Amino acid sequence: MTQDTTLPGFVYLVGAGPGDPSYITLRAAECLEQADVVLYDFLANPLILQHVRFDARRICLGRHGIGKLWTQQEINDELVRLAQQGLKVVRLKGGDPAIFARCAEETHALALHNIDYEVVPGITAAMAAGSCVGVPLTHRDRASAVAFVTGSEQTGKESSALDFQALAKFPGTLVFYMGVTTAELWTNELITNGKSPDTPVMIVRRISCADQFSVKCTLSEVQQYFTGTQRIRPPAIVIVGEVAGATDMNSWFEQRLLFGQRILVTRSAEQAQELTAKLTELGADVLVQPAIEIGPPESYEEVDQIIHRLSDFAWIVFSSRNGVHYFLERLATLGLDARQFAGVKIAAMGPGTAAALQQRHLKCDLIPAEYRAESLAESLRDEASGSSVLLVRASRGRDTLCDMLQSDGAEVTQVVAYVSRDVTEIDPVVAAALAAGEVDWITVTSSAIGRSLVTLLGSAFGQAKVASISSITSGVLSALEVTVDAEAQEHSLDGLILAITESLK
Repeated sequence: MTQDTTLPGFVYLVGAGPGDPSYITLRAAECLEQADVVLYDFLANPLILQHVRFDARRICLGRHGIGKLWTQQEINDELVRLAQQGLKVVRLKGGDPAIFARCAEETHALALHNIDYEVVPGITAAMAAGSCVGVPLTHRDRASAVAFVTGSEQTGKESSALDFQALAKFPGTLVFYMGVTTAELWTNELITNGKSPDTPVMIVRRISCADQFSVKCTLSEVQQYFTGTQRIRPPAIVIVGEVAGATDMNSWFEQRLLFGQRILVTRSAEQAQELTAKLTELGADVLVQPAIEIGPPESYEEVDQIIHRLSDFAWIVFSSRNGVHYFLERLATLGLDARQFAGVKIAAMGPGTAAALQQRHLKCDLIPAEYRAESLAESLRDEASGSSVLLVRASRGRDTLCDMLQSDGAEVTQVVAYVSRDVTEIDPVVAAALAAGEVDWITVTSSAIGRSLVTLLGSAFGQAKVASISSITSGVLSALEVTVDAEAQEHSLDGLILAITESLK
């Protein structure tokens, strides 16, 4: 965490949106990228924290039933204290900061201490309703107005500020926030004051999240869904009005291929985002637990020597995106550019690696039909025989490609562009989810990840199924007595996802 003693501190009160990590605004992402410290609600999707700098401090403000729950006064004091240190602070709130999120109390505390701030709007839960459950809050035939209503007023008020007689006659849609535990009170008040007990209602729990749950009922039936052992628990909103009975829109959100599936991504932190985004777009609830971590080599001496004599090679082979990243970053650090590759042909293990090269303005001359070492060696057999070949690789991995090329007559040089290490500590949230049987799938995208994962989790795989990216990775897992439930036919992230969806069918 950095501290700027020359500039005053600044606080961003940022809306995280209703739950889906892709529903945050561009401005919200910009603020998170700038932050030195982030104070976040547990209701804010943790995947949103991927926008935060790796060296920024992250502070969770607690979760109901687990650990300490910060009071509003403690939050106010911490915002002031951090800002007075000259830090850029993000207060990340679920939904929109200005809708039932106590934004006014926090801005008041900042203003009292002459601390500058910015409020960044977010999508509030009610506004996500039309998109995620097919209930438009306004409708040209059924509702020309909408009101957001709290179901839980501030403790200690002498009397309620809600006029239930006016609300019962409101000519449009009512959306109740924080009304789960008080449902009996406010539904009875509405009915007593003239609202029809048969008024259509939609209850939505965790709107836009991968475990979103919705149910249609009538106003008189609401309270029965919030009582008993199978009751709907917070967070939930209740939409009251004729629009809740409309059938013009459907809940496409809950019809996505992986909706309701909780999937554990085990790639390194640098690589997890791509797979996470693909799974999330299909409706999955994604947890991230890297099994390996990627970093630069301890010394660049060997890499530097190779870079200065790239023209000695007929072929340069990149086996991964990581190799592309670390090798070309070092090339740039040395003040060199793509001209070093003049006259050299480039091969990539798969389309992802080729895409990483393309981003650096390097065209790939060869991609094997199957994205594995054996196929790449076969594709290079005629091209590389009798030629000098450079393999850019990790600190560990199979020697298959090198051995096959050498047996075909190539002169092979290998250079370690990055280091792969096993992760030895599991995230407590992931451990708890596995122990509770709340993880449906674990993805394994390399042999190294498979080996590390077995060491990391031991017997904690629980009831989760395992999806493997290739037959080679599956073989490693099987040798470690791990059952593979789905295997990608195409050795790519899309192939892995297809294997999961096909298994679910």
